[in-house]
Amino acid sequence: MIDFQSSHIVILFAGIAFFLYGMSIASQALEKLMASRITRLMNRLSQSKFLAIVVGISLTTILQSSGAVTSMLVGLGSAQVINLQQVMGVIIGTAIGSTLTVILISMNLGQYALPLLAIAFSVYFMAKKAGIKNFALVFMGFSFLFIGLSMISSAAHYYAELPAITDQLKSLKDHPEISLLISIAFCAFVHSSAVTIGLAMSLAAAGAISLEDATYWVYGANIGTTSTALLAAVGSNHVGRQVAWAHFFYKTLSVAIFLIPGVHPYFVGMLESLGTPMQRSIANAHLFFNLASAAIFYPFIQPAAKIIEGWFPKDPKDDFSAEYLSLNNYQSSALAVSYAQREIMRTADIVLSMIKDSVLLFEGSDTGPIESIKARDDKVDYLYRETKMFLLDHANKSATGVHQNIMQMIMFLTDLERAADAIDINLTTLAIKKQALKLEFSQEGWDEIRQMHAQVTMVASIGINSFSNREMCEQAIQQKRDLAKLEIQLRENHIGRLNRGMRESINTSSIHLDLLSEYKRIASLICSHAYNRQ
Repeated sequence: MIDFQSSHIVILFAGIAFFLYGMSIASQALEKLMASRITRLMNRLSQSKFLAIVVGISLTTILQSSGAVTSMLVGLGSAQVINLQQVMGVIIGTAIGSTLTVILISMNLGQYALPLLAIAFSVYFMAKKAGIKNFALVFMGFSFLFIGLSMISSAAHYYAELPAITDQLKSLKDHPEISLLISIAFCAFVHSSAVTIGLAMSLAAAGAISLEDATYWVYGANIGTTSTALLAAVGSNHVGRQVAWAHFFYKTLSVAIFLIPGVHPYFVGMLESLGTPMQRSIANAHLFFNLASAAIFYPFIQPAAKIIEGWFPKDPKDDFSAEYLSLNNYQSSALAVSYAQREIMRTADIVLSMIKDSVLLFEGSDTGPIESIKARDDKVDYLYRETKMFLLDHANKSATGVHQNIMQMIMFLTDLERAADAIDINLTTLAIKKQALKLEFSQEGWDEIRQMHAQVTMVASIGINSFSNREMCEQAIQQKRDLAKLEIQLRENHIGRLNRGMRESINTSSIHLDLLSEYKRIASLICSHAYNRQ
């Protein structure tokens, strides 16, 4: 039985775990509560630099993590939804938004943590509506956060009285760069600037470090938090890398400015002159640091974006865009529609290539096919978004007959995008599960999956061609019906193998049946337009 009264190392790590778990719960619940607002905020990125900063502050407040926001921006950049100049202001805003959590934990609310947890849990347990449950989860998350901080503080007070620890901390006073490196590494490890600064608050409150020492922890936490986005940018395209490194350079240059001789002592002196408690002074250091950094770099948002874009130029393999679309070049709606149809067929070719290669996901343990599928799905998402916007722009200008044709094109394009998502999300998930569990299909089962795959590929090809050739619609429908019969037959064959007790079939049963179902759904999506075009 562990004695938690004396095992302070356990208390320290448990406190960090409670802190991170609480932030995770609060973040996820807030994201669910504010999902629609997140979408609206992201749609306003390009309206102005100041608004972009407001968006960054708001998103970080909602998600409770500047790293999570910048990682999201990296993902959006990889999907070519945004560019660097749109989000430079957001990056600055995330830094300001991250100060809210630090201010909250500086208020010494640990005494209210257990009553808050009890009330929030009672509301969560009795509530029926999802909105109320998520609202209660937010407060449960913050209560865990405050409990964790109290445990960290308790452990910090204990270790602050140990001679070995105090000697080490005193030696760091003469080498502040080591404190900076330690805080960077710790923040990169825990992926949270709040918990890093919270630990510094606990050490300072215990008298182990001074306010000046704690400011180096604040600097380190601000640099360390960029690791989340840098990791997210690994394997990303040029836009994703630009966003991640812009975040890193912004934070690093900000710290470099504050470390200029004369600036850091003045900053510490200003904090001490406010006469606030130690924990609040550290929170103020984090707040003032980020406000000052935002003020310094705000006028240089666009020039800085261009410099970073020059450092991380577009790779030739990332040079993918719509070939036939221009919102202003086609005065005739009929001509515009014909070019959009070419773009739709280009999208369809990519989806068909994904279907053809999807069977490779289940051969061996190589992750190459998964990465290839995801890269092509990003292209489909990009073409879907651009082509749909293009068609909607011309829909209101067109005659009734052309307008109806545009709606059919958008529906087919949507089905293509959903089919690509089914491959990218559902099939890759099944493949990853198979690889993780080191499972193998029985030879009979694998032969039947390949048979189903070949049939789906043929049906998808006919379904795509039938969109531009109505005479093939009846054939597409018939082939899809034959595929449905084949799927039923293959399911029965699989159940027969289960009844015979074949070990491989038993182990892979859920994956096998889900794969058959997903293949049939993909074919149905691509052929659904044929029912309205006979």
